[in-house]
Amino acid sequence: MPRINVNVDGVQREDDVEPRVLLVHYLRDRLGKTGTVVGCDTSNCGSCTVLMDGVSVKSCTVLAVQADGTDITTIQGLSAGNGLHPVQQAFHDQHGLQCGFCTPGMIMAAVDLLSNNPDPSDDEIRDGLEGNLCRCTGYENIVRAVRQAASAQVGGEQSGATGSREEVPA
Repeated sequence: MPRINVNVDGVQREDDVEPRVLLVHYLRDRLGKTGTVVGCDTSNCGSCTVLMDGVSVKSCTVLAVQADGTDITTIQGLSAGNGLHPVQQAFHDQHGLQCGFCTPGMIMAAVDLLSNNPDPSDDEIRDGLEGNLCRCTGYENIVRAVRQAASAQVGGEQSGATGSREEVPA
């Protein structure tokens, strides 16, 4: 079995993994990072989104062996332990969740979006969250939450994330 070295939520890990194990299953089953949700197993919903070297990725589309040598941030590692991350706080404040199933992926995609565009328009927020599906909220409160987080982060704490975009209906 291949051996991987990954830094997950600030903790260096070295593990033997089967080549076919998906990153989402490694995170959940081996490391107990159950905040990373298995939503659809087809990469359609985005609930399993994590940051890999600062870029949002759907962890159900990445093999654990492909994550070798990377830094992974899950929803559980997002805050520095001194309260909620500004995006998490904004989702709470703006009621950007209903059942909560999509919330971890939405938050991780929003962190990536704001690292690349700290002051997005509503259309840019919708575009930046594209690929993360919510079946409950209608997205308005999610957009408000990202807007609040952007305002909270202006001139303040910013995530080091950079990178890709996923899909959310407008």
